[in-house]
Amino acid sequence: MNRLSKEFSKGLWKDLPPFKIVLGLCPVLAVTKTAYNGLGMGLAVIFVLTLSNLLVSLLRKIIPAKVRIACFIVVAASLVVCVELLMQAYAYPLYLQLGIFVPLIVVNCIILGRAEAFASKNPTHLAVADGLGMGIGFTLSLTFLGSIREIFGYGTWFDMTLTGDWFEPFAFMIEAPGAFVCLGLVLAGMNALTNWQRKTRGLEAIEGPVHDCKTCGLCATKPRI
Repeated sequence: MNRLSKEFSKGLWKDLPPFKIVLGLCPVLAVTKTAYNGLGMGLAVIFVLTLSNLLVSLLRKIIPAKVRIACFIVVAASLVVCVELLMQAYAYPLYLQLGIFVPLIVVNCIILGRAEAFASKNPTHLAVADGLGMGIGFTLSLTFLGSIREIFGYGTWFDMTLTGDWFEPFAFMIEAPGAFVCLGLVLAGMNALTNWQRKTRGLEAIEGPVHDCKTCGLCATKPRI
């Protein structure tokens, strides 16, 4: 596998943002009452993450080290404004559903983390592959979690009725505690699957999310002297 494919594919499973490196949990918990909301938020993050990685990589030799975080935030904020205007024009009901969590994309730890840990240190084509892969993985995660909560909480999926009159909606799943429980179950399942995969390869099982410092970079946001 070449470097470009590796950087793209890592965000789809190995470094899956919410479930493997446990980043960006605020929108994961807040907007996933339905699969539609999760998909919409994920697409917005793909747009911002991919283009912010592109711009940060292009400007990485120009941005002064001491103000790089502020510059990353300005880049992300500009892209989020574009997302807000596009959603207001073409997906206004979705924009109302997502509410404050659209502008909060600016400070999403995935956006800043990938800009600092990867885009600011790598060429443009790799930065775009990284952003696109991470964004797609994030979108799939939100849509998956939103699908579970919508099916059990409403008996629908993308507003399509899946159940009959016999079904009693599990209202707990669409409340805030239900989001935590559902996320915890998914994390437990992912950890169990990862440990099973490691055991089949003769490796020792590990506890907790599977990630390392290279996949995050948030600790590296200290001012460079």
